[in-house]
Amino acid sequence: MKPDFATPIDRRQPRGDDRSPHWPSQKWHRHGDDVLPLWVADMDFRSPEAVVEALSARIDHGVFGYGLVAESLEQTLIDWSASHYGWDIEARWQHWLPGVVPALHLASLAFTEPGDGVLTVAPIYPPFLQVARRTGRLPQQAAMRPPQAPGEPWTLDLEALEAAITERTRLLLWCQPHNPTGRAWRREELEGLAELVERHRLIVVSDELHCDLLLDEGARHQPLAAAFPALADRIITLWAPSKTFNLAGLTAACAICPDAGLRKRFRDTAKGLMPDANVLGLVAAEAAYRHGEPWRQELLTVLRGHRQTLVERVAGWPGVGFSAPESTYLAWLDLRQSTLGAEKSPASALLERAGVALSDGADFGWPGFARLNFGTTATQLDEALARLDQVLGG
Repeated sequence: MKPDFATPIDRRQPRGDDRSPHWPSQKWHRHGDDVLPLWVADMDFRSPEAVVEALSARIDHGVFGYGLVAESLEQTLIDWSASHYGWDIEARWQHWLPGVVPALHLASLAFTEPGDGVLTVAPIYPPFLQVARRTGRLPQQAAMRPPQAPGEPWTLDLEALEAAITERTRLLLWCQPHNPTGRAWRREELEGLAELVERHRLIVVSDELHCDLLLDEGARHQPLAAAFPALADRIITLWAPSKTFNLAGLTAACAICPDAGLRKRFRDTAKGLMPDANVLGLVAAEAAYRHGEPWRQELLTVLRGHRQTLVERVAGWPGVGFSAPESTYLAWLDLRQSTLGAEKSPASALLERAGVALSDGADFGWPGFARLNFGTTATQLDEALARLDQVLGG
């Protein structure tokens, strides 16, 4: 079956009688029925048919007891890493767990002590900013360098990163590609980062959740641990099929850790805190990585078109700053000089005035900004942008 990225799918099934389906969605049920949600990072597309078929076959089995990570899944991820990233990983390096956000918190508990510093680079996906507080550690932040001219990218400010590091800094929570700016980091930026990591003997958790969604033609992801093999023994790489194949609700992710010592500390910390493997999530992950590549390629074509649509529409919004993302289906909008610049929360104002839900930049550490999810059908995106035109179009 050819993937259909054009037909809107009803994700707001109304609650009817006991026989009617009702599958509440964070994205579509957080706000009223008149709101178009372009906020949380899941897409409005049906997942690859191979995944749906694999899940159906597993459900037909009818027994959902405690599962194990299949050797075939481990090998599938090994093959995916080799073919997509040029990185040869091993089965014993893999630790499957229910999500990247739990992995961030586990890493803080495993590799730091109370009072140690946990460093992040902002703006950043909100859970990064909460890990230190939730685990009794010291939150530390370094700011990225905003675009210096319209259309230029956000960049890594190595001087700010150096200044944020103290003698108590132990852990760097890194995001590659970057959420929310969509940056695919350049080699020269990563070289500077690697030098700091080595000199300060930091442990790095590299969230590479969006690495299979590079939007520029011919772009190829290289994991941080693969780019700097001398540092691989201090890097935990986090992958998941959730963003790429729209499987976030199945809660399956994998931590890749080449170093045996770090791996043991991570796994030991997980005991009692993390549930056993999600049997359906693991089935979906294997089917996605084994059979999902044609679907992914078609998705990238759709997302490139949506990105171009967004570039053209934002050009008509006076005062709105925007650098086209190099990866992900997320756009990071600077609304400080827009018609909503005086608003404490431009995202809240857009929700009220336009009926479009975006993610508030304050949650990412940068008030005055908003994140827009364009991982939806062209019909739904066009309707949302038309609403935004009425408020931001000047």
